[in-house]
Amino acid sequence: MSDLCAIDAISQAGLLRRREVSATELITAHIERINQVDQSVNALVTRCFDRALQQAAAADTALAAGGETLGLLHGLPAAHKDLVETAGVRTTYGSLMFADNVPDRDALIVSRMSGAGAISLGKTNTPEFGAGSHTVNQVFGATRNPYDLSRSAGGSSGGAAAALAARMICLADGSDLGGSLRNPASFCNIAGFRPSTGRVPAWSVLNAWSQLPVLGPMARTTADLALQMRAIAGPDARAPLSIEESSAVFAKPLERDFQDVRVAWSRNLGGLPVDRRVSATLEAQRHVFAQMGMALEEIEPDLSDADEIFRVLRAHNFELNYGGLLAAKRDQLKDTVIWNIEEGARLTGPQIGRAEVLRTDLYHRVRRFMENYAFLLAPVVQVLPFDVQQPYVTEIEGQPMQTYLDWMRSCYFITVTGLPAISIPCGFSPEGLPVGLQIVGRHGDDFCVLQLAHAF
Repeated sequence: MSDLCAIDAISQAGLLRRREVSATELITAHIERINQVDQSVNALVTRCFDRALQQAAAADTALAAGGETLGLLHGLPAAHKDLVETAGVRTTYGSLMFADNVPDRDALIVSRMSGAGAISLGKTNTPEFGAGSHTVNQVFGATRNPYDLSRSAGGSSGGAAAALAARMICLADGSDLGGSLRNPASFCNIAGFRPSTGRVPAWSVLNAWSQLPVLGPMARTTADLALQMRAIAGPDARAPLSIEESSAVFAKPLERDFQDVRVAWSRNLGGLPVDRRVSATLEAQRHVFAQMGMALEEIEPDLSDADEIFRVLRAHNFELNYGGLLAAKRDQLKDTVIWNIEEGARLTGPQIGRAEVLRTDLYHRVRRFMENYAFLLAPVVQVLPFDVQQPYVTEIEGQPMQTYLDWMRSCYFITVTGLPAISIPCGFSPEGLPVGLQIVGRHGDDFCVLQLAHAF
């Protein structure tokens, strides 16, 4: 039974489809796995095992009666990030003030996954309101990296990444504003995909027109990501930024010939400090793209102003979403959340307008750059997984980090371009710590990003 947890979602789905294993057996195996390992990892912080077993039994009954699977994700064990609403299941947002919050409805991504037949085993840990790329909060504590329990699992989808890496589930959802799908994927040696804004629509949200935050899938393989995208992507009239293209695009074959396709290889996205062990691990895999016949050119994109754009728009987003909480319950918020809200409150109209103008200029610079290259390859994270007791990274290669955001720039610089990006496993440091590679595609080319990730 334990072997069931070791295989990927595509393989598990095949066993279910061929009736070589039942959904009840599969869910039971994963529950046993969680009970074995999660006391050390602390990834799945709210559990709904009884409900999952009931859903598994219903799935088995339906399959036996009709001879058809319930959906694309029939019987597959999954979990949802503790930032997305789950009807009847506690959703805390990693905050003490919501420690007992039980929503009465599902977020759209949750209803799409359950509608496709996925069975949720619970909620995955996240930092308070998803603020920061280290998963720790006052409600549940820290999530630890399965590759080294003394290290961070990243964030803010750190619970999801750790649960996947420790084989507690085979599919998870996550969100990404400044790297929260990609950063923990890199730290935990799994795959995390930041799709284009609107590819996986979200509602209800306070600011339906915000373009920086996205929802997306996390899994152990690119094929599993594509499978999940078939279930969660596609337009919804309640989300005004929805991309109208059907999710059926992700059902196409992932295999592709990359002969003579031009790609840009970036060492540091234009001068960011990168831990030399991260750089060495990535450099050791450059030959793979040459073996695929790709034309690889070392070049840095011009991402000037990306830092100002992100910090202004992020602060504006934090004040919009959490400003009321700061006024009412300041003592229950962590210091970095308070700082980000107050940064937003200090913004002026001209500052926000300037950030939008700069972002438009950046879009066109990057658009012209990507006319010459089908993909950009770059570090996901500038550092290796760090001490789980450390709140955030304060120094990289001798360069001090001034705020809790600074060390995440290799992810959030890509966020403000609006381009789809994925983190995929790329190797290990001499200490045995995972390192991910970031593959960035052209505007709207989400499926092509998955194809290259699959090939790699």
